[in-house]
This record gives sequence, C-alpha cells and structure tokens, in this order.
Amino acid sequence: PYILSLLFFGLFLGTSITATSSHWLLAWMGLEINTLAIIPLMAQNHHPRAIEATTKYFLTQATAAATLLFASVTNAWLTGQWDISLMTHPIPTTMIILALSLKLGLAPLHTWLPEVLQGLNLTTGLILSTWQKLAPFILLLQIPTPHQELLIVLGLTSTLVGGWGGLNQTQLRKILAYSSIAHLGWMLLIMQFAPSLTLLALLTYLVMTTATFLTLKNNNATTINTLATSWTKAPLLTTITPLLLLSLGGLPPMTGFMPKWLILQELTKQQLPMTAVLAALTALLSLYFYLRLCYAMTLTMSPNNLAGTSLWRLPSLQSSLLLSTSALTATLLLPLTPAITTLMNL
Repeated sequence: PYILSLLFFGLFLGTSITATSSHWLLAWMGLEINTLAIIPLMAQNHHPRAIEATTKYFLTQATAAATLLFASVTNAWLTGQWDISLMTHPIPTTMIILALSLKLGLAPLHTWLPEVLQGLNLTTGLILSTWQKLAPFILLLQIPTPHQELLIVLGLTSTLVGGWGGLNQTQLRKILAYSSIAHLGWMLLIMQFAPSLTLLALLTYLVMTTATFLTLKNNNATTINTLATSWTKAPLLTTITPLLLLSLGGLPPMTGFMPKWLILQELTKQQLPMTAVLAALTALLSLYFYLRLCYAMTLTMSPNNLAGTSLWRLPSLQSSLLLSTSALTATLLLPLTPAITTLMNL
C-alpha cells in the first residue's frame, strides 16, 4: 500500500507539474515523472506480456520525451525563450505536436497503444487510457498552432484509424484502445477553433471510458466471448452497458452525443464542411464495433461448449460507487447540454 500510494502520488504530481508549468523544461520533467510512476504499476503482475507492454510503453514515451526536449531546446535556440504559450517558430512547434501525439497515441503514431493496453490488467489500462492523457493534452491546448492543417490531418487520421482498427478485434482492451484513438482524433479536430469544446470532449471521454473499464473489470471480461456470459453474473449492469457503449459511439440521447454534436456544429461554422462529413462518417466505423459488443452482450446466449463455458465466479466485493456514478454520467447528461455549454462559455 505504501508503494502504491507513492506511485499514485507520483502520477498526480507529474500531471500537476505539467499542468501548472509555463516553462518547457518543467513540463518535460512532469511528463517524465508521470511515465516513471506508471511503469511499476504496469509491470506489477510478472507476466511476460505485461513486461513486454511495459517495455514498449517505456520506449515510446522515452522517444517522445526526447523529441519534446530536443524541440524545446531548438525553440529556445531559435527564439531565445522557453515559454510554452509563446511558440512562434513553425519547426519546433510541429516537432512538439508530433512528440505529444506519440505520447497520446494519435494516429499515425498510434501503433504502440493497442499492444500496450492488451498486455495490462484493466485497472492499469484505465489509468493509461484516462489519467495519462491529461498532461500531454494540457500541453497541446497551450501551444499556439501556426498551421491548422497538421492538427486536422492528425485528427481525421486518428478517427479513421480508430474506427478501422477496431473492426477486426476480439480483445476488449484493444477495442478500447482504438476507441481511445478515435475520441482523441475528435478532440484534435476542434482544438484550434474552440479549446473549451476540446476540454468538454475530453471530460466526457474520461467519464465514458472510466465507466466502460470498470464494467469490464466487474465482469472480469477481456474478450467478446466472455461478455456473452455477463448477463448471468450481473443482469442490471448488463442492461446499462449497451447504453454506455452507444454513448461511446456518440448516439443520442446519451452523453457521448453532446461533444460530437457541438464539434460538428463548430466545424461547420468554421467553413469546414468536408472535415465534418469525414469525421461523422468515420464515427460510423466506431459505432459498428460498439454495436458488436452490445450484440454479444445482450442478444446472444453464451455457447456451452468447453471453450465458452461460464467462468467460476464468487460474489464481487469491489466497491461500485465510482462505477455507478460514471455510468450514470456517461448516459444521462445530454439534457443538460445548454447548462454545460453556458458553464464552459461555448
């Protein structure tokens, strides 16, 4: 428990240092503390796959951090200042955006994310998909972007890859990794036009992903086949989960529809109708695999052959407060859209 609390404190400290810094070196240091704090959490169960995932994660994060440091030094050399919000030169700015994209796992720099998430247990996977996205995202929000094409291309590629990559998967953690890539793509599309909208999309994504991961953890499910047995284990949860998945897919009347609706509206206002249409079409790809999960969970009986027999299961002793709050928030917030948009000055 002491070591765990120390590691969680490290995660919190790294993110808050990055969030509050205006100097590139401090931001870089916060990102490094963050990476070093999550690595023992990832490698805690000594399984070859977990160790492999940890190694892959460490290498990609180290590469991204080195690129970030190099870009900020280059920026200081070219412009004479280290301030995050005063990035003026296009070359270091582009390098920093790409380094942060590698940290977040945005397409086309996404290939490590599904592999890493597949090797972790669901709790660490949840931290990796939610908390670890915060620090790089805060930095991305602070950088003034001289060229919007880069962000739009990264965003569209991510929504496309996130939809396409998830179609063929049977492993739930990989599906969630691709869903994460697609959601981050949506946030990137709108970043330079309406940063507060990006923040709203990030918050809804965090809530929906938390709810999904906690549901899977409660059901102890890692593949689509194990979802089919979940109706006997937790019938009420199985009733709510399809709504959660449809919320992730962005269907009204769930919460997940709100950011997508506002983002498409904003893109149309900015005279980018083709971008909006492409983003909406790639969302259909993601919707397909969420519907697959819903189908497996609610409309199929589990096969009773040896491979698909239901698992031995004791009553769950996990606390379900976070699960119930995040599940309700992830499904029921759409009617509050006017209040939320007023609060966030959209």
